[in-house]
Amino acid sequence: MINMIKTSLLLTAALLLSGCERPPIETVQTGYRGTGMEQIYNPRTLAKQASLNAAPVAAEAASADGPKARDVYQNVKVLGDLSVGQFNRHMTSITEWVAPEAGCAYCHNVQNFADDGKYTKVVARRMIEMTQKVNQDYKAHVAETGVTCYTCHRGNNVPTQVWTAPKDRLYANSLLGDLAGQNIATKAAGLTSLPFDPFSPYLMGAEPIRVNSNTAMTGVGAYNNRASTKQAEHTYSLMVHMSESLGVNCTYCHNTRNFASWEESRPQRVTAWHGIRMARDLNNDYIIPLTDQFPANRLGPKGDVAKVNCSTCHQGAYKPLYGAKMAKDFPELQAVVKP
Repeated sequence: MINMIKTSLLLTAALLLSGCERPPIETVQTGYRGTGMEQIYNPRTLAKQASLNAAPVAAEAASADGPKARDVYQNVKVLGDLSVGQFNRHMTSITEWVAPEAGCAYCHNVQNFADDGKYTKVVARRMIEMTQKVNQDYKAHVAETGVTCYTCHRGNNVPTQVWTAPKDRLYANSLLGDLAGQNIATKAAGLTSLPFDPFSPYLMGAEPIRVNSNTAMTGVGAYNNRASTKQAEHTYSLMVHMSESLGVNCTYCHNTRNFASWEESRPQRVTAWHGIRMARDLNNDYIIPLTDQFPANRLGPKGDVAKVNCSTCHQGAYKPLYGAKMAKDFPELQAVVKP
């Protein structure tokens, strides 16, 4: 009996400790001494993340000489100003980035490559334009590192980290009653009980994220009362998502002695500010307008298309692919190329 009790206690202790980080843990100071601005890393997690964020080797550059793709191929609406060699190199790279198993047939009718019958081709064309937009107009976020299709897709037809609006009532028969859009440990909120949709109001809508207020609480509705505890939880849920997406803690951007102060924050906070607006613009200007192109099985429970958030590109790394400058090998993605 005593042995059974000891075994039970050991198992209980093991379960409790399984949620803790075992040493060694590395700490990197990012702010002034005494401010507590430090990043805490687990070397084992970093090693795993490194393998998941390795960029593929770029194909050898093709010559710009020769006829243009638009003059040789039919129905070329993007990248037509590239030479045939450059165009084929780019298409081969997209195949590696997005559809390594299905190959050209994932987007094309291989009996008639000019055909736009497959929705995947229509979407891919627009995604190329979106990538050009990011590299050209959002340097405040991506700098000269830039992005390619691989930044999000990583060899998958659909990026593994995307979001759709959740059902109106998750776990409708819960004994807890109305869950008020939270109180479920979801991945979107870092397995916390915070609101499980921090994306619709901020990465699709443009609701104010800041909750500090200098006036009395006014207004009604989910997002009008900016100083309410519930609204602060929505903001905090988004911050948890950002932290999880980048594999960092709050002090990567903020000085915790004064979260609201821009003067005491790190430069990364400005980069993140631009990233939020970039994600919002990409969702509204490029992705959501494609909703009607997708079949029903590619849409969310509310019929909306899968959209981007911070994790779509970062996937646990403070810089996507740990800053690998893939885009430099594809200058056609650095600016809009005339068809």
